[in-house]
Amino acid sequence: MDDSELFAAAQRLPTTRRPLLGLTILVVEDSRFACEALRLLCLRSGARIRRADCLKSARRHLQVYRPSVLIADVGLPDGSGLDLIRELAEASPRPGVILATSGDPALEEAALEAGAAGFLEKPITSLAAFQQKILANLPADRQLSGPRAMDDETVEPDFLAYRDDMAHAADVLSMSQEEKTLAYLAQFLGGVARSAGDGPLAAAADRLDSARLKGEPLTQDAATLAGLVQERLERRAAI
Repeated sequence: MDDSELFAAAQRLPTTRRPLLGLTILVVEDSRFACEALRLLCLRSGARIRRADCLKSARRHLQVYRPSVLIADVGLPDGSGLDLIRELAEASPRPGVILATSGDPALEEAALEAGAAGFLEKPITSLAAFQQKILANLPADRQLSGPRAMDDETVEPDFLAYRDDMAHAADVLSMSQEEKTLAYLAQFLGGVARSAGDGPLAAAADRLDSARLKGEPLTQDAATLAGLVQERLERRAAI
């Protein structure tokens, strides 16, 4: 079933199989791989998805419309998603549901304190968990009445999206290897790698971040991470 079929009648009421029908979800996420998972979850749930890959892009979207649901990654290339969550939690009008997401579960408390109604830990692949997190926080007039079958389906993003993330990381590395840039890349690649089950890359990202926090030299760890990214770009399959 394609997008045109699902969204041809935008005013249709939610159904048990498409409980998010009629909702517009703005996903603020710099990872193509993570966003592809969310796109598939939205498609199967009946929701319309819009994507922003940074705070600047998200704010452009929000100047034009207010989404029904906002899902913001905590770590973004131009700042923290927590700042956007704080802004929208106090805005009027505001999105009906504000959620945070990250591959680091330790950030859940900070996200809730910033004003998020809930937290989605990456990887986000469970259709039932995704739907329930949104439905539990919708206003009463948007709730689906009656019983709803819980689908235990999971989604598997196309690994071409993972390769896109590797290309993004390589571009960032080629432009700068300042500490601020390396901090962003360690967070970005660590989250993407864990979502994709790429253990060696996740471990390398964690080593770089650990060295940075300890004030140790970063040259060798950055070079190792860059080499792993390049390996993945040179393969036909992402992992």
